[in-house]
Amino acid sequence: MERKATPDYDLLIVGAGPAGYVAAIRAGQVGLKTALVEKDHVGGMCLNWGCIPTKAMLESARLLERARQARQFGIDGVDESKLRLNWGAARDRASRVVQRLAGNIEAYLGRYGVETIRGEAEFLAPATVRVGRRVIEAGHVILATGSRPAPLSAAVPPELALEIDGLFALRALPASVAVVGQGPSAMELALLLKMAGSVVTLVSPAATLLPMADPYLSTYALNRLRHQGVRVLLEAVPTGGTDGGILVGEERILCERVLNATRRRAVIPKVEFDLTLDDGFVFTDDYLQAGHPNLFAVGDVNGRNATAHAASAQGLHAVNVIQGVRWKLEARRFPLNIYTFPEIAQVGLTEPEIQARRIDYRVHEYPLAANAKALAEGNAEGFVRLLSEQRYGEVLGVQIVAAHATDMIAEAAAIIQAEGTIHDVARIAHAHPTVSEVFLEAGLAALGRPLHE
Repeated sequence: MERKATPDYDLLIVGAGPAGYVAAIRAGQVGLKTALVEKDHVGGMCLNWGCIPTKAMLESARLLERARQARQFGIDGVDESKLRLNWGAARDRASRVVQRLAGNIEAYLGRYGVETIRGEAEFLAPATVRVGRRVIEAGHVILATGSRPAPLSAAVPPELALEIDGLFALRALPASVAVVGQGPSAMELALLLKMAGSVVTLVSPAATLLPMADPYLSTYALNRLRHQGVRVLLEAVPTGGTDGGILVGEERILCERVLNATRRRAVIPKVEFDLTLDDGFVFTDDYLQAGHPNLFAVGDVNGRNATAHAASAQGLHAVNVIQGVRWKLEARRFPLNIYTFPEIAQVGLTEPEIQARRIDYRVHEYPLAANAKALAEGNAEGFVRLLSEQRYGEVLGVQIVAAHATDMIAEAAAIIQAEGTIHDVARIAHAHPTVSEVFLEAGLAALGRPLHE
């Protein structure tokens, strides 16, 4: 195909999820003539059916749980027998949050001159895309089409199968649900459904609940989820349907619906040229280029990291590379957040990864039970766990279990990004009383000088 003398756009982005729309906004900010192709809703799976509605619903469940603890805080007049989660009302609130955020994104795109093109993209060449009857050429193209859970096993009866985007379309909560999958998403959805009132069984094909987390955290998460009333079956898969449910091996699991939270796989549009794949994901180099100098693949579609914040960081990185700023992303500097009760987060290397690199290291753990604000809030379950290099004390990894671990992990990420040491951690002044003081205490404990241990 003969190329146009002048491309239609400096940058064309296919997919408007957290990777694509963030890249588009940044490209517009730096003056690139940019278009964003999206076949469905701006914001992608994360905003519309995943991260945001799930977290909004979990917040409703969290508030319900706190209301049940009212008497412990000296509050009378709450009839615990009448407390319940109104699934439809909570879902409507989550939808309003999604709509507001989607409107904000549309406004940002317009503010920076990004043209949004509705339709499904087909790649004719690395920098040539067809959308409907329109053929578009660009100086550079970013593929950001994301991922979806792989289809459920054929053993699951179709009338029971439920996708994540269908879950939040339900007006009523199923009385019983089997969640099939692994990782943070499966765990969060199982907990949400349990706290909302369903009988929940989590069927995971993996040997651990959180394969990407430090084994210490994964073991904690498994025990905690079981304690909260979710039945968890590891190394298990549906083997067939049965009256009123599914079979897992020879065991009958009663359930009204089977929620698909299986391992995700890339959503790849039609491509009419060679595109290298790795385990079903688009292969990219250290600069996120997908085998061609003017084609990039960012976010879930490249399989490097399944989190939304990593997708956004990759989108920004690709725009930087296009602008001539070339540096390598450190994937282990992206936090892993799990929005359970309490929350779980980690950043940096896990203990097995440190051992595999033959690094001499130390582990220091500090409990939230010694933290004043955590006790005052009634959220004293949890800990901060520091993994540091033995000789110089560089912080290699941080793991947190706490009510607001997913916020607190940002401080740990900054320390690791700056290649900070336990000496630095022990010198950072923290306001009192705050839960984040556990970092200071953990740093002091790592130096053998704990204040409140």
